[in-house]
Amino acid sequence: MSNALSATHAADWYAQHGKMPRLYVPAAFVTGSELALPEGPARHVTRVLRMGEGAPLVLFDGQGLEAGVRLVDVSRKQALARVEAVWPGSGESPLSVHLGQAISKGDRMDYAIQKAVELGVAAITPLYTERGDVRLKGDREDKKLAHWQAVAASACEQSGRAVVPPVYPPMALQAWLAERREPLRLMLHLATGNAFDRQDRPASVALLIGPEGGLSESDIAAAQTATFTPLTLGPRVLRTETAPIVALSLLQHYFGDL
Repeated sequence: MSNALSATHAADWYAQHGKMPRLYVPAAFVTGSELALPEGPARHVTRVLRMGEGAPLVLFDGQGLEAGVRLVDVSRKQALARVEAVWPGSGESPLSVHLGQAISKGDRMDYAIQKAVELGVAAITPLYTERGDVRLKGDREDKKLAHWQAVAASACEQSGRAVVPPVYPPMALQAWLAERREPLRLMLHLATGNAFDRQDRPASVALLIGPEGGLSESDIAAAQTATFTPLTLGPRVLRTETAPIVALSLLQHYFGDL
């Protein structure tokens, strides 16, 4: 039997078992094999959801595959599941958007990442900008990056995506601009008055969102030098965590799957 089965197996699995937990487990899925759930998912399944042996659930590997599994051994030490079906995930957008998001304080960055993943973003890079007042170093940056990647994975569990988009290590805006090769490059800039009016579908998009205080004049000049087009989303000032939601919704509506 082929390891990657038709997507109809997903419909069959859900039709047979109804609504069930969907968890991120970065492992190789092989039909008929058994795998031990990592500590986090195992604790959630056994102690929070109180699922026992025989209970069905869906796993996804973060690389595009999903698996219908059944718990076969549940104890305080482990949760073992048997893989009964494997199929390709179907939650990815046809439009690849790389979001450059200026780092914001507290839960605002978590919210921006969560919603961007729900809206199909392909990659996220947290950015240090001139007016941004968050600076992370050493272990603090490593811990924050791991937290943001976990936020992205959790958003995939909720939204039905099987590919976890990477959250890259934070970098300076100028360095991120220098790496951009996407044919369509947009930055949110309220003062321009430039509304979105592109008709032809781009192969990929780079989207730049500034910090709470907005992009500085030097940041804007650097982005324009990197051929970023200033874009306004209307007359109202959007928060830094709201702007990517509106911009991604617009892009997905015109070029993606909304």
